[in-house]
Amino acid sequence: MIAPESGTIWLGENMIARTELCLATAVGLVLTLAVPMLHAQTPEPVQSAEPVREASPLLNARQLDAVPVVGVVAGGEALPVAVEALPVAAEVLPVAAEVLPVAAEALPAAAEVLPVAAEALPVAAEPLPVAAEINPNIVPMPAEVAVDLTPAPAQTSPVAAQQQLPVPDLLTVQAALKKAIEARLADRIPAAQRRVREAVAQVYEARGWQPLWLADESWTGQAKAVIARLERAGDDALDLRTAPAPVLRGTAPEALAAADLALSDSVATYARQASGARIDPRSISNQITEKPEIVEPPRSLVEVATATDAGAMLASYNPQHRGYRTLRDKLAELRQAAPAIAQRAIPTGPVLKAGMKDDRVPLIRARFGLDQAVASDDLVYDTRVAEAVAGFQKANGIPASGTLTPRTVAALSGGQPARLEDEIIANMERWRWMPRDMGHDRIEVNIPDYKVRVYSGDKVVHEARVIVGKPQTPTPVFSNSMQFLIVNPYWNVPPSIIKKEMMPRLRDDPTYLQRLGYEVSHRKGQISVRQPPGERNALGWIKFMFPNEHAVYLHDTPSRGLFESAKRAFSHGCVRVDQPFALAEIVLGQGWTEERVKKLKGGGERMVKMPKPLPIHIGYFSAFVDESGKLQLREDIYGYSGKVKAALGLPI
Repeated sequence: MIAPESGTIWLGENMIARTELCLATAVGLVLTLAVPMLHAQTPEPVQSAEPVREASPLLNARQLDAVPVVGVVAGGEALPVAVEALPVAAEVLPVAAEVLPVAAEALPAAAEVLPVAAEALPVAAEPLPVAAEINPNIVPMPAEVAVDLTPAPAQTSPVAAQQQLPVPDLLTVQAALKKAIEARLADRIPAAQRRVREAVAQVYEARGWQPLWLADESWTGQAKAVIARLERAGDDALDLRTAPAPVLRGTAPEALAAADLALSDSVATYARQASGARIDPRSISNQITEKPEIVEPPRSLVEVATATDAGAMLASYNPQHRGYRTLRDKLAELRQAAPAIAQRAIPTGPVLKAGMKDDRVPLIRARFGLDQAVASDDLVYDTRVAEAVAGFQKANGIPASGTLTPRTVAALSGGQPARLEDEIIANMERWRWMPRDMGHDRIEVNIPDYKVRVYSGDKVVHEARVIVGKPQTPTPVFSNSMQFLIVNPYWNVPPSIIKKEMMPRLRDDPTYLQRLGYEVSHRKGQISVRQPPGERNALGWIKFMFPNEHAVYLHDTPSRGLFESAKRAFSHGCVRVDQPFALAEIVLGQGWTEERVKKLKGGGERMVKMPKPLPIHIGYFSAFVDESGKLQLREDIYGYSGKVKAALGLPI
């Protein structure tokens, strides 16, 4: 801008305009008087303003429109109007006469400033292209408008012309989303959180920064269904305190963008937690090598936002296995039971056996999440309660009699109020680590339960006791596929056993290995030991192979008496199986009976391939629901439940 001379330009122009307007008013009034008299005999009405235009060629269209031209009618009808207008004209003419000298004085000053303004215009115009490059929303003023300072007739002013041009809305939801996402990517946050934010940003960028959950400034149907599911995240023991379901707060672009982005964060957090992202299994133990199938934002956001039933799609990221579903149902039952009752200490009293009545029975039912019996029997210590107590006793190192003893009452009352709930949640979390598709036909080993089960769908077709690894040499937790079995196997002694157990005995008795029938070989300074097939072989008569990084497998054992123990954590990591030939019949099928497999005993190794690989899952579940719908608790022999609870922030 040019200052202060620019003010002189506009002062002169204003005064000239005012003068012209006064003159035009006066001329118009005079003509109003004259025209009717000149056309007194004219039969047609005069409706044109052309006489005024001819009389005042200096007036532009704007000024002409301000002239109060009176519509002229035929004959003497106009004369009264003209007479009435004369006083007005008389008042206007003196004003015009006074203004003219002032306008005349201002004209020289305006004439001096005009060249300066003309020289400054090219300089002012130079930054415009640069500004347009920096901000494409800057609309340069047309050159012909910018340089024309003369009052052009019937032409729109530069300011008015700019106001009529379409101006881009810089605060659209898309622009606000892009700005918000880019801003938070600049935050200094942990690497894992940054990866999630970057993944969310990629989804929005691929959509051209369009909202995922909004339409016409309100939630879409998918968004409403998602929010309903998020509000029930606790049903699956998920914790969304860091990404709660958002609330729409106004329709400003920034508010809409913030709500859309917040809902995406909630969906991404739910999907990742539901699929097992909260805990890295290896942080619990390097013997847990399950790899959770984490659902990342590029998948969850697109799938949920486009799903017919968005809430069901989001919920589907939780495990769908029967083992998980039944634990979730038990958690709901436990929470539905009166919480105050479930957390109260159980008073001391007489020893209770099945069939007895006692006022403490409702407290015991609530503690185990058992359904209430009919009103008349709610004090009966029935078989369901006794079985639940027996499971608790077994899991806590108390003789599993099912009788409510003083020791059992103390154990039930001495733990954390939500101890059972936390145990269920910790086991639900471990289900998230398992493969989503465990196979219709499959083998499952539950380490704390000391059992192997063969499933067809959700039906158990074979069950047997197992011996698992000691706490010092735990059985690993992992999934694989059983491919073949070997009858009359050699046992290649692991180097760890040679070093820790055999070498000390060799120092005391150099003939120790030969006396027991082991084959010893030396190669490159290393000793190798293997035990030939036979009834004394540590692997028994048969082993079931699923090659893996842990070098563990299922096998027979010559020490069958150990299966009678309640706690069966005795091995170096492999899983010893009771009734191994019955298991062989189940997994081989196709005419392989138990007796046929037994006929292979004796002589050298005999390998039998399975008709197709059979999934096998070695898991760790200290709480589970059995086939009759009862919650079972087992001892946390490796301490994994305690570590999971700690990782989830639950009491240990």
